[in-house]
Amino acid sequence: MTLRLTVDTDDWRAHVDHVARCYPGLVPVVKGNGYGFGRGPLATVAAELSDTLAVGTVHELDHVPAGITTVVLTPAARPPDSAAAVLTVGSVGHVQALDGWPGRVLVKLASSVRRFGVTRETLVPVMTAARAAGLDVVGFSVHPPVAGSDDEHLDDVNHWVDALDPADEVWISHLSSEAYHDLRDAWPGRRFRARVGTALWHGDKRTLHLTADVIDTRDVRAGEHAGYRQGVVPADGTLVMVGAGTAHGVHPLEDGRSPFHFARQRLVLLGPPHMHTSMVYVPVGDPTPRPGDRIDVQRPLISTVVDEVRWR
Repeated sequence: MTLRLTVDTDDWRAHVDHVARCYPGLVPVVKGNGYGFGRGPLATVAAELSDTLAVGTVHELDHVPAGITTVVLTPAARPPDSAAAVLTVGSVGHVQALDGWPGRVLVKLASSVRRFGVTRETLVPVMTAARAAGLDVVGFSVHPPVAGSDDEHLDDVNHWVDALDPADEVWISHLSSEAYHDLRDAWPGRRFRARVGTALWHGDKRTLHLTADVIDTRDVRAGEHAGYRQGVVPADGTLVMVGAGTAHGVHPLEDGRSPFHFARQRLVLLGPPHMHTSMVYVPVGDPTPRPGDRIDVQRPLISTVVDEVRWR
């Protein structure tokens, strides 16, 4: 039983290197499950692209190569033991949570995401609190939403750039490379850094293949019951046990359809995936996978726990 991510290494790396060249001042993002690759392997690649990488939380500071500056994107309820990482603050409360921690911080600026971050009205109080706490403010960050156009994202960034000191470094996310260059051209002499995650690691999906083992098969007849939920078999056919389930983060698609494909046909779930196994039904006459075959799996890698990554 294996859920495997297979990577066409040369093509994937060519895409990653191309994206890195398109973003001067790149800060690769290596957070969560490492975008399906694992944080350790991805951090190694990120360290070849930049002197700085970003992680999600203070609990993701492991596996970072020596000599790399690490920025934590989510405000911390308490500081890490080390002062080596750069933490994010977006309110006076975030500053107070770092009481006694003598480190560096990025100040998160509010955007149309409306998640966390200082507003024009709270910027001065947060900066005052940070200085009083002995924190070293090394820059500011703006995080536009994923939805919307580049022009809307640039509006989020431009709203702040003219309110900051020209010497301040501004970190941004979710701009295309074209919009990022437009931003740099519009503000000559200003310092920008682009945090890039999905577009860097997943931008060419042709290089990534998610598959699962076929564990076993069972011939069934119409009207029989099977599975944890005792689903009804709709017609004569074969039940196929696929080695991927909820333990891997594998679920039906948002519209309820199966995430599994074989021979370019979507397979039908007899019931919802369960832990390490999913049960699909194949009617008589359709291409039927057998033990030893692999099933294509349609899932976002950022929320999938793979058993192995195979670089080929």
